[in-house]
Amino acid sequence: MLGAMEILIILAVLGTLVVSLALFIGLVVWLGLRFGRSNSSSIAPFQPGDARGPKGPPEPPFSSAKSPNDAPPIVPCPRCGTMPNMAAPHGVCPKCALAAGFDTQPALSPDINSAAPSPAALAAHFPQLEILTLLGSGGMGWVYQARQPSLDRLVALKVLPPETAARDPAFEERFRREAQTLARLNHPNIVAIHDFGKTGPYFYFVMEFVDGANLRQLEQARRLSPEEAFALVPTICEALQYAHDQGVVHRDIKPENLLIDPRGRLKIADFGIAKIAGPAADITLTRPRQTLGTPHYMAPEQLGSPDTVDHRADIYALGVVFYEMLTGNLPLGRFAPPSKTQRMDTRIDDVVLRSLEPDRDRRYQTAAAVKTDVETITNENRVSGPT
Repeated sequence: MLGAMEILIILAVLGTLVVSLALFIGLVVWLGLRFGRSNSSSIAPFQPGDARGPKGPPEPPFSSAKSPNDAPPIVPCPRCGTMPNMAAPHGVCPKCALAAGFDTQPALSPDINSAAPSPAALAAHFPQLEILTLLGSGGMGWVYQARQPSLDRLVALKVLPPETAARDPAFEERFRREAQTLARLNHPNIVAIHDFGKTGPYFYFVMEFVDGANLRQLEQARRLSPEEAFALVPTICEALQYAHDQGVVHRDIKPENLLIDPRGRLKIADFGIAKIAGPAADITLTRPRQTLGTPHYMAPEQLGSPDTVDHRADIYALGVVFYEMLTGNLPLGRFAPPSKTQRMDTRIDDVVLRSLEPDRDRRYQTAAAVKTDVETITNENRVSGPT
């Protein structure tokens, strides 16, 4: 049997072994953590202009990713100098977009707003929605911000004036047929239609709510740079080409229908609404203050022979929007090519002027062709510099 002294010696040895083992484990853990920090630091050093460190010289604005699958690079806004947490996907700085305001559709004419039903008056007709406020109005209806409690989301409610249907006995059938086609449009740059129908005297659409500014508001807040225009136009072309492939013509492309959300993403609103409204769309020609809007974006055939309008009318309107973004003016009368107003590649003149051809057979025949030419010029300038 072991004596007291032997037991104490054994306990002392065991204690020493336990302490040594704990010290060894601690040393291994410390070395591992230190090596991990050093390794990660060597993999991702600070770069000039990195969002985490001091900014270096600004990179060229709105440069594209190396491949369609790559995320676009994070670059500082050339106007405000902000280094965003994510790239603005379509070339518009989210901070600058926020500064332009948040009305999805600005009121175009006081008399239209005065005729708009109040949210309280509409509540009885839309029990499935909480109608919050009137966002704006135009020749083809009123737009409200609403909440859809069943899905806990904000939506935009577009209500057509009752007289739109009263003038046309075939309106209800046309509305149903065209609305079904529009609801099938599924593109990230087109405002989605969630629901449509008729309640009481009102035909309506429940649409995706875009909490941002439209292009008109951006243009009023500040002059867009050519780089911003070159970045936005291909996105508009993609959405138009998708819709045209589905047999849908917008018929009312203008800055008010081009929405920019706070992340810089562009979405086209009101696809096909002009066709649904039919003769009611003509009120845009007679309402005060609207004569400066929609008619100037209409292709000649829309005014001269509206029954023959096809997708090329959207390309003409896109040309007007493109020219306005580049110059700050509408292409009225004898207008100067965009390159005469500020320094840019003169080949852009050919793209804009071809889009604005009065003869639609001499105009670009597809939105995809416009996109290809703009991107080709933009990419070549990134390599060699503007000509």
